[in-house]
Amino acid sequence: MRKLGEWDSRVKSSVKMGGGPIGRGSTFKVKVSAGWFSYPMIYVITHYVPSQKLVLEGRSAFFTVKDTIQLTKSDGGSNILYRMTVYPKFGYGALMNRSEDHFNHHADKLMACLSNALQAEAPEPKLSAYNAKADEVTWRALRCFTRFGYVSGKRHWLPMSERMEGRHVLLTGANSGIGLAAAIALANAGAELTLVVRSQKKAEETAATIVAETGRSDISFELADLSLMSDTDALISRLIGANRKIDVLINNAGALFNEHRYTREGLEQSYALLLLSPWRLTEALHPLLATSKGHSQDESQTITLGTAEEKKQTKARVINVVSGGMYAERLNLKRLNISSDGYRGARAYAQCKRALSVMTEIWAQRWENDNIVVNAMHPGWSDTPGVQKSLPLFRKITRLVLRSHAEGADTIVWMAQSRQAALSSGKLFLDREPRSTYLLGNNVETTEARQGLEAKIASDFASALED
Repeated sequence: MRKLGEWDSRVKSSVKMGGGPIGRGSTFKVKVSAGWFSYPMIYVITHYVPSQKLVLEGRSAFFTVKDTIQLTKSDGGSNILYRMTVYPKFGYGALMNRSEDHFNHHADKLMACLSNALQAEAPEPKLSAYNAKADEVTWRALRCFTRFGYVSGKRHWLPMSERMEGRHVLLTGANSGIGLAAAIALANAGAELTLVVRSQKKAEETAATIVAETGRSDISFELADLSLMSDTDALISRLIGANRKIDVLINNAGALFNEHRYTREGLEQSYALLLLSPWRLTEALHPLLATSKGHSQDESQTITLGTAEEKKQTKARVINVVSGGMYAERLNLKRLNISSDGYRGARAYAQCKRALSVMTEIWAQRWENDNIVVNAMHPGWSDTPGVQKSLPLFRKITRLVLRSHAEGADTIVWMAQSRQAALSSGKLFLDREPRSTYLLGNNVETTEARQGLEAKIASDFASALED
C-alpha cells in the first residue's frame, strides 16, 4: 500500500497509520486525485496471508471498496488475480454507471502499470529534460533541492517494487534524520540491516523505533565513533572477521561542526568523520563487496517474479551521501584537515563532501570490473537534526520548503533497492536522476588536486593511527 504511488498515477500519497508490521488490521491513508480535485480514502487490511492473499477495504465520502488480490504460482513466475467491488454512496452509483467505460479503461491501465512495475526491465536512469533545463539557472537548480523538487520529480519516476530479502546492507549514521528514515524503509523492504551507531544507548533507541515502525527485531548493530580512525579500524576488523558479504554499503554518517576541534588522534573532526572514515570503510570492505553476487529473489517471498532476466544477479553497491553545499566549493587539499585559522564549519563540511564526490568517481572507475557500482547522492534540503542545530538561520529562511527525513532519504533507498540504480556507476543522484557534480560548470577541481587527494587521505589516516 505504501508503494501505490509508484505505479498508480491517481495516488498522490499513501501513508501507513500507526507503527508495527504490515498485517491484518493495518490502516493506510491514501490521497487520490480525480481530475482537478483530490479526496482522502482510508484502507484497512481485513485478510492477509503473505505471498498468497490480501483483502483491503477502503472508504471515502463517495463510496466504499473491497479489493481482493490472490497470488498463485505458475511456471517461471506468479499469476495475480485482482478483483475490485465498489459500493457507491448517495447518487454516486448513477455517475459510475454513466462512466463505466472510463472506469474500465482506468482498471486496464492500472493493471498494465502493475504488470510493468513487477516485470519490466528498467532503463539506465537519465537526466530529464525538465531538470536539465533547471540546472542551467542557479535559482531553478536550487529550487530542485527543496520539497518542490522532490514532489515534481516524483511524478516521473518508474515504479520500484523490488524486495531485498537476502541482501545485507551496512548503513552508518542510522540513529536519526535521513539515516533513520532510510533504515526504516530498507527494513520494510526486507533488507538484512547492520546499522553503525556511536553508543549502546543510540542502538537501543534506534532498535525500538524500527520495531515500532516495522515490527523488525532482527536488526544488527555495530558501535563505533567514526570520527576516530582507531574505532573505524576496529569496526572493519569485526566485519572482516565475520566474513559476511555486503551487498550495499551506505556512507551516511555526518555532522556539521560550527566550532573547530581536533579529535584525540589529531584530526580536524569534520575531515575525520566526513571523509577519512568513509574512505577507510569503503577501501577496507572492498573484499566483502566484491564477493557479493547480489541476489536472486525468492519466489516464496515476493511477487516481483517473471523471466530469468528479471531474476539476474545484481551488483554490490556503495552509496556515498554528500551535500548540495559542495557546489559552492572547489576541491582544495589545503582546506582539508584545516587548522582553526580561517575555519568555517559550513566550508569544512562542503570541502569534505566535495572530496567524497571525487572519490566516488575514482572508485567507480577503479572497480568497474569488480561487480561493484559506486555512486553518490545528495538529499536536497532536508530538515535534519544537523540543519536544526548547526544552520538555524538557514532553517528559519527555508523552513516551509525543507524536505522531510523520508523525502531526503528516498534516493538512498532507491539506490539500494531498485534494479535501475545498479545500471550506473560514478554518478551523483538527486531525486533518482543523475545530476551534474558541478553546478553551472563551476568549481571544477584542478588535475593536481584530484590526483593528490587519495595520497593525502592515506597519509593523514596513517599519521592519526601512529599518534
